[in-house]
Amino acid sequence: MPTIEVTDLKDSDFLLDVREDDEWQAGHAEGALHIPISDFVARYGELTEAAPQDGRVNVICRSGGRSAQVAMYLVQQGIDAVNVDGGMQVWAAAGRPVVTDEGQPGFVL
Repeated sequence: MPTIEVTDLKDSDFLLDVREDDEWQAGHAEGALHIPISDFVARYGELTEAAPQDGRVNVICRSGGRSAQVAMYLVQQGIDAVNVDGGMQVWAAAGRPVVTDEGQPGFVL
């Protein structure tokens, strides 16, 4: 499974967060697209509409397990996708911003 380190992500990189609603509401990366893994297949079209045509989809969850599953699925669909190693836990530990929907400081649930 192709992976990327949090420290290798640029602010402009496309990020897909597959955590569940309660995790997202506690805090997420600003600008990420949120499609919970439990809804992913039904909402797949939202990703194909939002993702950059010739860009990579960086998939993130809390620690990397769920995002690895989704990234593998996307690769099988012919999409350039990678798993963000360590997930939002490493994102927050690296000092990357975690926000709520209101733009306030959030936390990783």
